[in-house]
Amino acid sequence: MSSIHKDTESSRDQDFESEQDAQLGVVTVEAAEKVYGRYSKWFLFIGLALASYVYSLDGSTTYTYLAFAASSFGKHSLISSIQVAQSIILACGKPVIAKVADVTSRGTAYVAVLLFYVVGYIIIASAHNVGALGGGIVIYACGYTGLQLLTQVIIADITTLKWRGLVSGLTSSPFIINGFIGANVSAGVMAHAGWRWGYGMFAILIPVSLSPLIITLYWAETKAKKLGLVKAAPSEPSRTVLQTIWNYAEQLDVIGLLLMGAAVALILLPLTLSQTAKGKWDNPSMIAMLVVGCVLLIVFAIWDFRFAKRPVVALRFLKNRAVLAASWIGFFDFVSFYLTSTYLYSFVLVVKPWSLVDANYFSSCVSVALTVFGICAGVYMRFAHRYKWLLVVGLVIRLAGVGMMIHSRGANASDAELVWTQIIQGMGGGIAAAASQVGAQASVPHADVAIITAIVLLWTEIGGAIGTAIAGAIWTNTMPKNLAKYIGFLPADQQAEIFGSITDVMKYPRGDPIREGVITAYGETMKVLVITATVLSIFPVIFSLFMPDYYLGDTQNAVEDVDLAGERIPAASANQTERS
Repeated sequence: MSSIHKDTESSRDQDFESEQDAQLGVVTVEAAEKVYGRYSKWFLFIGLALASYVYSLDGSTTYTYLAFAASSFGKHSLISSIQVAQSIILACGKPVIAKVADVTSRGTAYVAVLLFYVVGYIIIASAHNVGALGGGIVIYACGYTGLQLLTQVIIADITTLKWRGLVSGLTSSPFIINGFIGANVSAGVMAHAGWRWGYGMFAILIPVSLSPLIITLYWAETKAKKLGLVKAAPSEPSRTVLQTIWNYAEQLDVIGLLLMGAAVALILLPLTLSQTAKGKWDNPSMIAMLVVGCVLLIVFAIWDFRFAKRPVVALRFLKNRAVLAASWIGFFDFVSFYLTSTYLYSFVLVVKPWSLVDANYFSSCVSVALTVFGICAGVYMRFAHRYKWLLVVGLVIRLAGVGMMIHSRGANASDAELVWTQIIQGMGGGIAAAASQVGAQASVPHADVAIITAIVLLWTEIGGAIGTAIAGAIWTNTMPKNLAKYIGFLPADQQAEIFGSITDVMKYPRGDPIREGVITAYGETMKVLVITATVLSIFPVIFSLFMPDYYLGDTQNAVEDVDLAGERIPAASANQTERS
């Protein structure tokens, strides 16, 4: 390691220590590491496996129900608006859960995730209009995003750098199984029970699956406290109820989280709502939301950088090259991905004469490829101890896959073309996701791991929300024109019905002039989305070149010489080198 790099890292550590001591959740998890034995550690891994499986089953099935749920209310075109709202929660919910996990404990954060999951799915399953459906999805998204984040945080807590990519990849391995099982489950549910039961069954499955992990975490945390391994906080004068609430608000940076969430929501929602609102962009509400959102974003930056006691986004994070690179890589990658995927399932149902099971298999191709090649990337990092050029290669492969879609998304594309573009995208995306996350986590002390993971995923999810919003804007602006062009012989109200529901389109057999006209309209609209996505896929490749290349060794991170329990490892410093 060069002297300049040592000075930089020393300055970063001092900056960290002066700004923030490790919070209770971090101290507790390091203490809990000391009480795990062979069997209790296996219980922890089994709990993680069950949580990962139910997360995978959820991700492999429920997304297919949205098109049918929205169509049942005659609001298929509102899919993108619902997904934007969901993406906002998926993004903004991560820092909230990370803060809860740091301020309280990992176990308490999992309980909060469980509650959101169950309540959200109950609301969705009992929805009688598209508003209730969207509201339930927003609540459920708090649980879904929390489970995703906490799984990655726990993995970072209990694995050294050289193993982290592989273990993280293995927790996604249920997607390989559920890529096929999930397709049959969702098709069976739609055929025999309906979309309501497809959502509702997870209100039962989630509590059963998360209980072992929550119990194990609480057991370890409680035992560590009883043994005196968790340092007691300095005695403080008794507080009133209001003072206690304010203290927790400061620890969680509630004001910062509210400002950030409001800013993101107000900026993103107009991108899709403008196409269905009265007057579209001439509607003053659209401009007002954008202006207020941008102002709130500035206010959030001022609050977090100057006034927040424990900010969501500390200034030191903006000086961290790995965090910035990983965030922008995730951002542009998700903008590109959601541009192509928001209406992909609807596209294949209309364009291809596939059964529902085959359509679900197709939709699972990306998830399976992401998982398989994410594990392969983890194996590479375990033995190569490096990740940067693996990241670059993965993103180049991803770019190639998106570019190939320009032809394969045409109405006359072969089945093989459609499937292979998904596999190639998943290959590159799986490699890149594993390498990027390990690099970001390696660049910060353990006390920052949860929040930095949340920030990278936050920016990534914002990219997804923007991609979905742009897809919705292009779809709602372009698709009606293409329908009028190719099925203009139908009355306007019938065209509107076809635009609003894929089930109305699927009533017509292949070869029917109406079905063929709709297929051509879908194909032309998708090409616009894909070309835009291809251009944006170039940016992640560029940002990956700026990522530092930390050595992945036997430490918790690459900026402190400590093990998983927070104890110093003097000999480790010789291995923590960086190649730019």
